[in-house]
Amino acid sequence: MRYWLFKKEPKNISIDHIEEKGVQNWHGVRNYQARNFMRTDMAIGDKVLVYHSNSEPSAVVGLAEICSAPYDDVTAQDPDSYHHDPKANPDNPIWTQIDIRFLERFPTPVSLEMIRSDPSLQNMLVIKRGMRLSIQPVEAADFEIVCALARRAV
Repeated sequence: MRYWLFKKEPKNISIDHIEEKGVQNWHGVRNYQARNFMRTDMAIGDKVLVYHSNSEPSAVVGLAEICSAPYDDVTAQDPDSYHHDPKANPDNPIWTQIDIRFLERFPTPVSLEMIRSDPSLQNMLVIKRGMRLSIQPVEAADFEIVCALARRAV
């Protein structure tokens, strides 16, 4: 099993959306490295830390799991979509999406500042300068620490 951090602005896909739908397609990824993580490295059952970016505060807010194999992101082929890519077409879809299943809303969001200030989490990619990937691998130990911080008594 692998562990991931998925970043989205909550106005686009939030923990509320994921919980309400139960299963949410994670579409609109337009970075080749993040796409390749979906295509080649993810497996059904992998765990996902759901991270709200550009929010107050930016934070890990919940837990989900991968529940589908990767498939074509058709928003790339939709000219009316914000995620449209004119180079994508049915013969060359270019972009990939994956489905995630809601598992848990964390009682305590783990903010970016909390992650930065925890010496044991200094290897997490989300705190590295210039790291803008919307999908990032997370080490198992870091995943466990973040979950423990999120589940602690308030």
